[in-house]
Amino acid sequence: MSLGSLSLGKGAVVEGTRKPWRITVMLGGPSAEREISIRSGRAVAGALRLLGHHVTELDPRNGPGWSLPDGTEVVFLALHGTYGEDGTVQAELDKLGVPYTGSGPEASRIAFDKILAKKKFLEAGVPTAPFVVLEEAIEKLPEGWRLPVVIKPARQGSSVGLEMVNEISQLRPAIERALEYDTEVLMEERIVGREATVGILEDKALPVIEVCPRDGVLDYEHKYTKGATEYYLPGRFDGATTSRVQEAALAAFRAVGARDYARVDVMVRSNGDPVVLEVNTLPGMTELSLLPKAAGAAGYSFGALCQRMVELALKRAVTVRG
Repeated sequence: MSLGSLSLGKGAVVEGTRKPWRITVMLGGPSAEREISIRSGRAVAGALRLLGHHVTELDPRNGPGWSLPDGTEVVFLALHGTYGEDGTVQAELDKLGVPYTGSGPEASRIAFDKILAKKKFLEAGVPTAPFVVLEEAIEKLPEGWRLPVVIKPARQGSSVGLEMVNEISQLRPAIERALEYDTEVLMEERIVGREATVGILEDKALPVIEVCPRDGVLDYEHKYTKGATEYYLPGRFDGATTSRVQEAALAAFRAVGARDYARVDVMVRSNGDPVVLEVNTLPGMTELSLLPKAAGAAGYSFGALCQRMVELALKRAVTVRG
């Protein structure tokens, strides 16, 4: 994708070839996903520099208290986890009146909070796993529940704090570990099936990626350890199942109010029924991350994807002002 003219609606035009944009990439931050965020941000910054833009990297390591470089026209958010992905930094940027990539504060807050997201899924008829919210450790399953179950902190990303419980003796310790990350924990039915992820770009579902962790559990270690997980693009699903998975992912994206782009994680039962796990509004953005891989299958180079994300933010800003 070139740096040529981009029509932004209402007669406004961004002339990329005439004036490279001054872009601040926010990366790092204070969350448990800091190191992954740094990798994402540096990859994005490098790609945007190759396209001729003026790029500055900003690390809000301690959360609030940062200042944008003078002349910043748009912020590329490469932050993951708390502060960056939960709507906090988005609200601060809205106060500054500076456009930024990705979803707004409310959609970010909802998508990052697994409990709120689940409620939105149910309201919209999006298929999702049965769940219960816990605020303290328990030793027995609630009535009607059976093993195996999945334990997750309510507000963490990248599978931080994820625990699989296959035996009742594992239940209390798993909940206690998850409570180290949050005051609320989600207990879900563990869905038996194949795992998939669907990138969303401009309200369209990208090709489905099938995710196959070698040990059967896509936890933090398997996501970020080279060779621990195999990926199939496109996923090894028949056409009808692929369409159902994409439709469920897009419905989840819309249910939480996300915009521009995201990545939706889905389990696929043996009969082809999709079960949405979560919506990631600021997914990984290294050249090996899953959203860029899916976009690549749809014809976007990594640089073109980064460029388009910035264009969407600027388009929204011009439309609001216009």
